[in-house]
Amino acid sequence: MTGFIGMHALQEAQPLVGSGFTPTDLARALLIGAAVLLVSVAAVRLANRSGLPTLLIYLGIGVAIGEAGLGITFSDPTLTQVLGYAALILILAEGGITTNWQTIKPAVLPAAILSTLGVLVSVGVVGVGAYLLLPNLSWQVSLLLGAIVSSTDAAAVFSVLRRVPLPPRLTSVLEAESGFNDAPVVLLVIALAQAGAPGGADNAWWVVVVEAVIELAGGAVIGLVLGYVLGRLMKSAAPGSSGLFSIGVLSVVVLAYAVADLAHTSGFIAAYLCALMLGNLHLPHFSAVRGFAQALGWLAQIGLFVLLGLLASPVRLIHQIWPAVVIGLVLLLLARPASVLLSMSWFGFSLREQAFLSWAGLRGAVPVVLATVPLTVGTPHTEWIFDLVFVLVVVFTLVQAPTLPRLAALLHIVDESHTVDLELEATPLEELNADVLQVRIGDASRLHGVAVHELRLPEGANVTLVVREGKGFVPQNRDVMRHGDRLLVVTTAGARGAAIRRIRSISKAGRLAGWRRDPQPAPDDDQAS
Repeated sequence: MTGFIGMHALQEAQPLVGSGFTPTDLARALLIGAAVLLVSVAAVRLANRSGLPTLLIYLGIGVAIGEAGLGITFSDPTLTQVLGYAALILILAEGGITTNWQTIKPAVLPAAILSTLGVLVSVGVVGVGAYLLLPNLSWQVSLLLGAIVSSTDAAAVFSVLRRVPLPPRLTSVLEAESGFNDAPVVLLVIALAQAGAPGGADNAWWVVVVEAVIELAGGAVIGLVLGYVLGRLMKSAAPGSSGLFSIGVLSVVVLAYAVADLAHTSGFIAAYLCALMLGNLHLPHFSAVRGFAQALGWLAQIGLFVLLGLLASPVRLIHQIWPAVVIGLVLLLLARPASVLLSMSWFGFSLREQAFLSWAGLRGAVPVVLATVPLTVGTPHTEWIFDLVFVLVVVFTLVQAPTLPRLAALLHIVDESHTVDLELEATPLEELNADVLQVRIGDASRLHGVAVHELRLPEGANVTLVVREGKGFVPQNRDVMRHGDRLLVVTTAGARGAAIRRIRSISKAGRLAGWRRDPQPAPDDDQAS
């Protein structure tokens, strides 16, 4: 009590110094913030219908409430960069935690090559194009521009590709690439920006490469070790509260970034790999952890894109439309295809698959955030880069994102038996050691005409519901599946992979795929489980 009185007296004697933020200001800020969040949440429905990433809507909201709209003035690139890095940590955390290791395991090496060799190829091609096509650019600034636009964006890729029924290895490559390539691109952009700044170090190219490799390797080790060790500890000492446990899991990811960055290694690769490790340790309360990570990921996306929209000035953007279109075409038609061709040809990807990978290299918040690096470092004559990159991201996202489903169909790479994990929050699936899959039977799938018992799913897996023309029913063994059906398959965690492989093989080759004579006849309908 005495302490409280003393503090109150001190506040009476010494008003808060430099405190210009009042409760009224807080109310205004909360009003604007809550309104922006509500509009952003409502905008997701529009994005889902149009096939566009939500980032475009969020950027538009930022521009609308900025200096050219409601008049909110914001022009601090340093704060934008700091908050952008914080948001990217949460976005990468969500991507890592929600990614199944068994699904992306075959794509790790191709994605790693595309995120390193592919990035270097893209930087070189865009750098040459910028030097030849844009006036009065030095080689250093041209390569810096190429590095800034070379990273695909995790948020954009995750939001679009999960709605496109692609074969698993294509989805896995694109998602893993977007998680991996942030780290090397950040290192490259910082190195080029610092080299171009007054008094910057003029290191040989091989020194920069060696330092980048060391930083990436160090960050990877830190992320994996912290994720495994702390994840195991949390698993053995999990609190009863799922909400508290979720906070702890995300704190481990943030810790991995901070430790790696303070150790002068790559914090972004540490955060992503730590999250990937945590997401595949079969942690308790995992449904809650996943939901919490997705909520924070959405909040980070909204905040980041609105902030970037605030920083942009429509008056300045107009002057960069033509240069942005030129560089975007070089990136989309030359740099990205070249990087995919040189990186993916070694792994048996067909030309049709490579064409889709080339078109699906979506750009988003990462290049726009990295465009602030030259401003904060002090690289001269680079003030225009932010505006150019902003326009490039908006224009080419409008071109690429809506066309991805149609392009996949034209290239005949649509997965006709597309399976996705379903999240059932009302059921503690991790305690039951169970998974639920949704199977969509496409127009070209050979599952059409196959009876349920002819699937010969492994022990521990069963078709529990069929939805046909909007009506659901529980199938019997001799019920026949049709084009357009959606199936719910309940499976134990151990049988999940075999069930998916079985469904895919019959979808491609028909009911006799992998057939072996069964010594026991198929059970009658009244014996079906």
